[in-house]
Amino acid sequence: MSTQEKYVHSLKQIKEGEEKAWAEVQNFKKKVAEDIKSFQIDADKAIEAAKIQGEKLVETSIDQARKNAEIEVKKIIEEAKTKSKTISSQMDEKTIHGILDILLKGVE
Repeated sequence: MSTQEKYVHSLKQIKEGEEKAWAEVQNFKKKVAEDIKSFQIDADKAIEAAKIQGEKLVETSIDQARKNAEIEVKKIIEEAKTKSKTISSQMDEKTIHGILDILLKGVE
């Protein structure tokens, strides 16, 4: 094999090596791009799931707060009813005593 043939053969080997390396780089680049896309999709799904879970948590908290407020309101209303009955009966007793005093004074 002549020097020129060896040189051409070496150039072919270098060219083949470059093409092989280029193909590997392109395949790796493609895989990285697919991985990034997959990670982005997974991240978007995770964000959406977290958003939905957060909204449900807020709704649950609001419902629980509403229920607690309703219980408190009922307690306050019952307490007010009881106090109003007590006040009414006390006023009635005072009124009765006042009326009796007036009547008894009128009898004397």
